[in-house]
Amino acid sequence: MKRLSLLIITFISPFYFAQYQPKNLSSTDIKKANSWVDITYNSLSQDEKLGQLFIVALYTNKGEDFINQIRNIVVNDKIGGLILMQDDAAREINLLNEFQSRSKVPLMIGMDAEWGLFQRIAKAHKFPWAITLGAIQDKNLIYEMSAKIAEDCKRMGINWDFAPVVDVNTNPNNPIIGNRSFGSDVNNVVSSALAYSNGLQDNKILAAIKHFPGHGDTDTDSHLDLPVVSHNLERLEKTEIAPFKALMGKGIGGVMVAHLYVPTLENEKGIPASVSKKIVTGLLKEKLGYKGLIITDALNMGAVANKFKAGELDALAFKAGNDIMLFSQDVATGKKLIQKAIDNGEIPQSRLEESVKKILLTKYYLGLNQYNNINPENVNEDLNNASHSALVQKMYANALTLIKDDKKLLPLDCKQTYYYVPLEEAPYETFLDQINTGTTIIVKKANEIGTIPANSKVIVGFHKDNSTAYKPYKISDASKKILSDLTENQNVILDVLGSPYALKDIDISRVSTVLVSYENNDDSMTATANGILGQTKISGRLPVLVNDNLKFGMGIDVEAKIQNQTDRKNSSETKNSKTVIE
Repeated sequence: MKRLSLLIITFISPFYFAQYQPKNLSSTDIKKANSWVDITYNSLSQDEKLGQLFIVALYTNKGEDFINQIRNIVVNDKIGGLILMQDDAAREINLLNEFQSRSKVPLMIGMDAEWGLFQRIAKAHKFPWAITLGAIQDKNLIYEMSAKIAEDCKRMGINWDFAPVVDVNTNPNNPIIGNRSFGSDVNNVVSSALAYSNGLQDNKILAAIKHFPGHGDTDTDSHLDLPVVSHNLERLEKTEIAPFKALMGKGIGGVMVAHLYVPTLENEKGIPASVSKKIVTGLLKEKLGYKGLIITDALNMGAVANKFKAGELDALAFKAGNDIMLFSQDVATGKKLIQKAIDNGEIPQSRLEESVKKILLTKYYLGLNQYNNINPENVNEDLNNASHSALVQKMYANALTLIKDDKKLLPLDCKQTYYYVPLEEAPYETFLDQINTGTTIIVKKANEIGTIPANSKVIVGFHKDNSTAYKPYKISDASKKILSDLTENQNVILDVLGSPYALKDIDISRVSTVLVSYENNDDSMTATANGILGQTKISGRLPVLVNDNLKFGMGIDVEAKIQNQTDRKNSSETKNSKTVIE
């Protein structure tokens, strides 16, 4: 009985609790973890303990001098981790092997990989943005996707994906969240984010829900300046804070705190949430009871870097209650100032112990107590192959959302001829190639629409530039006019290969059929073509409130037509000769 009591005390101690914990751990497993934390912590000097609080950025596209700077920080400042940035996967792996071998405590390796490693490594495969995932009704598919991202993370030696975003995007003009949010509905954000987080953490990759206390209703990019969220407490609790509160009891290992000014929560003017003790300690840790790792958003972002000196900013963030300072710009000064605050009694030593032991326990649970070198050979192929394409196209297929289909024009009839008018600035050739495998298509340029016979069936594609998540979604006046002209005497199928917000100020009252594909890339165009040809079911729902007529949850199911794959191949070979470009 005495031994059992000791185990219980050890387990509930605040120094021995990590929000993330692998499933099905026995009491023996927990005891081993706690023992490793104790032994490791007691072996560290005060300087080494302070080093665990910092994560710095590693780029491979800034030259050898920069890499040497990071090498010196790893060795001399004994930091706790790295965040991988652009851009050479094999080079990063070699550096990680070196840096891990030179670190007394294994480094925690993080990456912003919301839409997979492609977010930082161009040769990796791109997964859909969160807004696309928010349209998917079967959240098990999101789990499947993030499990694949976890596999890619492991291939690179990454332990922490700084995802998912759980900001509720209620502002269509948000310049920095937008496509990165699962949408404007709290419940949908929560269910999507939980599936994403579980897919990571069930595969021993830590998740981080961000950006606390909620970045969804902002019109300023925090990379450039300090956004203000001015809602009252009732609104904040109902919308902005709600997803964090709902997810905090689900074992998610990290919360990232935003560089936002929220006057309702912090009465000192201009103090960002990330350095606010009222918000980080008072709200997140004490009121909401969050026990996991608390990490700042990147400390090089203009919202804070323009206001505070490097190093001083790190100390302020730690005083506020953060465990980890991300993207630190001056580790050495930050460590000195935190130690000075401990010496002066501003911060108790127990506070440092709390954070360091949380970090160590999480590292243990992620398997970092036993680091094995990673082989860089063929890494690009491992991060981008047929298995990625198949999964990603399944995601886009399940996201495809049919807003209206008044004349029942979908699926397309392979016996009929359709006209296709590609508009906006992005490539459309993949869509054309794929759609042509099921029917006859006559392509018309924007200045040729007058030659289309009346009462024809015309597919209009709004192909938006999706090369980054932050590109404008608005449709040009010229494209709006072409769409309007076509609706006067044609049967129009409009496909938005971009954000659903593109429909915000477009009159679709005379458009028979309206689809939202969310993104314009090879995978999304292929999946869209399959959907409108009837090869896959259309089942997505709008994840955002677009305007008074296009509300969250709108969407129509269209069942797939049954077609033998051999028949489709034969159809493809026959139809390929029927594309006409006039």
